[in-house]
Amino acid sequence: MGTRRQITGFSNPTVKLLRALRDKKHRRREGRFLAEGLRLLTDARAGGRLPEVLVMAEGRDPHPLLADLEAAVLAAGGDVIETSADILSKITGKDNPQAVAGVFAEWDTGLGTLDRGAAPIWLVAQALRDPGNLGTMLRTADAVGAGGLILIDDCADPFSVEAVRASMGALFTVALGQARWDEFLGWLRAGPGQLVAASLRDAVPYRGAPYQAPCFVLVGNESRGLPEDYEAACDLRVTMPMKGRADSLNAAVAGAVLAYEVLASLGR
Repeated sequence: MGTRRQITGFSNPTVKLLRALRDKKHRRREGRFLAEGLRLLTDARAGGRLPEVLVMAEGRDPHPLLADLEAAVLAAGGDVIETSADILSKITGKDNPQAVAGVFAEWDTGLGTLDRGAAPIWLVAQALRDPGNLGTMLRTADAVGAGGLILIDDCADPFSVEAVRASMGALFTVALGQARWDEFLGWLRAGPGQLVAASLRDAVPYRGAPYQAPCFVLVGNESRGLPEDYEAACDLRVTMPMKGRADSLNAAVAGAVLAYEVLASLGR
């Protein structure tokens, strides 16, 4: 059984340790990350992941899901901490924190953990820098039933507080992979898989394009897009009409539009 304790001081070493998890350097050193909110933590539990530490605000409203979560964490040997709303706010970095937060162990995101046959569609993001966009792509992957999201090159940290929050729980329901471009391309070409990118180079209209499963939908950096040689390596390049003055869609939005078109094309 785990332990249950109360923390009342801002200078408590545990508070300092949990606050430090908002920093990428400390997250990587500890191999841990923060997530907040009962719904998100409940989704994590449903996905087979329990927090190692559960932090709850004093005076919170009772809820059966929270009681079940607390019991599960203690039974698994985790710690349950009660503290003030102010201290919880310091931990999460949010002025109006939710009544509960959890500390989770990061998991293996190597390509070897992925099963390309798990679904007919996958999302791939290259050098995606905004954690909000990353979270949105995780939510899109969940919505379209994608096999997962693969992050290529130097992307935002999927375990940052901002990305976890933006994913609305999808971080725990969607398979996640991380790799450099050459590693990803080698993995992809070792089995079936069509690589598709939104592009203006030798592209065909995205509606009615010859998509094939498993289809890997690739989007690039928010400001620079995809490098030319990355686009050249794709099996299919498609273009989406821009009827206004903007020359491109937001990267995560473009990925979502394209993903739903692929889904419709494949009849899934």
